[in-house]
Amino acid sequence: MTGVRTDHGALEAHLRARRAEGRKLLVPYVTAGLDDRWLETLAAVAAAGADAVEIGIPFSDPVMDGPTIQEASARALANGATPPGVLAELGRAGLDVGVPLVVMTYYNLAFRAGHHRFASSLAEAGIAGAILPDLPLEESEGWESAAAAAGIEPVLLAAPVTPDGRLRRICERSRGFVYAVSRMGITGERASVAESAGVLVRRIRALTDTPVLVGFGVSTPQHAVEVCSARGAGADGVIVASALLRRLLDGGGPDDAATFVATLRDAIDTEAD
Repeated sequence: MTGVRTDHGALEAHLRARRAEGRKLLVPYVTAGLDDRWLETLAAVAAAGADAVEIGIPFSDPVMDGPTIQEASARALANGATPPGVLAELGRAGLDVGVPLVVMTYYNLAFRAGHHRFASSLAEAGIAGAILPDLPLEESEGWESAAAAAGIEPVLLAAPVTPDGRLRRICERSRGFVYAVSRMGITGERASVAESAGVLVRRIRALTDTPVLVGFGVSTPQHAVEVCSARGAGADGVIVASALLRRLLDGGGPDDAATFVATLRDAIDTEAD
């Protein structure tokens, strides 16, 4: 394996430390502003065993997201959520959930605010990393530089069809973790984990020792085990979004979210044992 790095920020250092303990990594996703208890939900899933929490900043045209996250974003926007508003709410709350927070949103928000201003606003809200899935690698150096200056780790995505040369550059530049997209298409719950997930994880591992987390379609405890197991994809961990959000959209609250995350945690911990 090539690409051993030592420039680890807070997010990556935390995930590496958990991995070194033999722990598989679990990152649930919560849409900011989904309801008036979203901060409670954030704290609840962290307490239930998350190793980091991904916060979706709602956007009106979430091109990479499937119907569940689109519905969650639309509901949050209808509730009056705005990017500055949710970051200010996070900052005012002074929330310390004990694990790093990572935002996922779209590049238009960073572009309109300006790279440095947007990165600084994330840092002020206590965010450790950021995912901008629609920002092409060839155009992301300015954002990556501004993020680094503010102490924000830019997490980059790799897909099953990513060519070898491009994948190498993604692995060299991604910080926090490498986000391995399990299949082509949009986010959403799936009946099974794509075989392409394991192939992609192995390709990434040949290039970097940065933690590799698989997302897009990880929907059940069994999926999480399959992705993390050496017999399956062999990833360092999973990101679970739509399956959690569906429970919240259907009326579940922080306790329901925590119960679901706890089942994921128990499943992958049992497999690791």
